[in-house]
Amino acid sequence: MNGASLAPVAAYLLDRRFGEPPNAVHPVAWMGRGIAVGREWALRAGRIGQLARGCVVALVIPAIAAAAAWGTAAGLARFPAIQLLGTVLVLKPMFAVRALRDAAFTVRDALDRGDLASARRGLGGLCSRSADGLYPEGLSAATIESVAENTSDSIVAPLLFFAVFGLPGAAFYRAVNTLDAMMGYRGPLEYAGKASARLDDLLNLVPSRVTALLLLAAGGFTGGNVRRGLRVLLRDGGRTESPNAGRPMAAMAGLLGVRLEKAGHYALGDARRPLTSGDITRAWRIASIASMGAVGIAVLVAGVLHG
Repeated sequence: MNGASLAPVAAYLLDRRFGEPPNAVHPVAWMGRGIAVGREWALRAGRIGQLARGCVVALVIPAIAAAAAWGTAAGLARFPAIQLLGTVLVLKPMFAVRALRDAAFTVRDALDRGDLASARRGLGGLCSRSADGLYPEGLSAATIESVAENTSDSIVAPLLFFAVFGLPGAAFYRAVNTLDAMMGYRGPLEYAGKASARLDDLLNLVPSRVTALLLLAAGGFTGGNVRRGLRVLLRDGGRTESPNAGRPMAAMAGLLGVRLEKAGHYALGDARRPLTSGDITRAWRIASIASMGAVGIAVLVAGVLHG
């Protein structure tokens, strides 16, 4: 195995053992600070100006991130003895497995304690949805949806972009996804964030569908109903406003045999039984195995393209 093939495995193991690095040395935190400056600049214009400035921000921030990653990779190539270690240390912050688990289990544990206030606060670590009106079943559903969607956005996609395009690809994707998380919303950010949201949609077209298939495969190892998962994926995967988010969420709903619903927006799966906090654990087990599958795919693709 070459360095490009070994890096996803080593970075994955590093993530599962230690989680996220401190913000002071976290590249995504640096991206976030740059995006915050760009967002304020874009919002100072009128609607047309916001749209134009938003396009600039959506292209410049990822380009800078990719250029920095390219420069790092080029510099590491001059020192073969530490090239793999350096690649792993840069790749690790581009995806988050342990952090996703911890955030989901924060909500689960709060629900198990009957602490709705903490569960609602904990959901904020997973998604931007307002949790004020959500009760245990709704909080469980929103957490499971976030686990499924973030399996694509935070794990599968950056690993696939690394496998195909190396560190610059992973950094470019991570910057675009962070832009979407910080700017890709309706309301005051409608025009400034439109370019970021559309670029994120484009980059996630393939990863979201790969993730749905990985979840189905993982469900076969955890007692999930794979046939039902595939049926719900095909039936409901396109029901969300996003062209991508519904794919992994629908697959997860079918595997668990539950209904995942955001009132007034979408309903995925069938309400065969009430949702419980235990379903968060089941969803994470499926997502965890899927994440291992993503590492396997990244190893194979990197080996073929960069071997």
